[in-house]
Amino acid sequence: MTGKQKKLYQGKIISLTLEQVMLPNGVPAEFEIVHHPGGAAVVAIDVENRICLLRQYRHAADGWIWELPAGKLDPGEAPLVTAQRELEEEAGLCAQRWESLGKIISSPGVFTEVVHLFLAWGLTQGVKNNEPHELIEVHWLPFAEALARAHTGEIADAKTLVGLFRAQKIMEGKTP
Repeated sequence: MTGKQKKLYQGKIISLTLEQVMLPNGVPAEFEIVHHPGGAAVVAIDVENRICLLRQYRHAADGWIWELPAGKLDPGEAPLVTAQRELEEEAGLCAQRWESLGKIISSPGVFTEVVHLFLAWGLTQGVKNNEPHELIEVHWLPFAEALARAHTGEIADAKTLVGLFRAQKIMEGKTP
């Protein structure tokens, strides 16, 4: 499957390559691939069974969307460390307990991005420190309401949807 790779663009976060490969069935193919370092997202649940959701302005999504606290992996950074950093920076929270919810591949046809999902509880106040380009509102919703919004499509962000649905299975029968 390896082949010829031509770099078309190198940005601060992503790069774009044109890749000529031989598929496992022997057919040659050409793909435009966006390379991304990956990220981590956090389903943070408080003692009242509420979830921390961010209402964040996303230019690429043409406005405000609902998301979990999340961010990109820094070079050499473990996904759990990214999740812990982003939860504090974006929501001003720290967590005593963490559990992996696995990972997702956001769009495997064109992106290399892998997002690692975590469940966090035992929350304490941290220091919120958004970057200047981040427009973020922190909201607390009952977990059941967040799930309802996911089912109706009001929450449309893929990592948030998967995080909510995977956390639901783990949270059944657990006390936060």
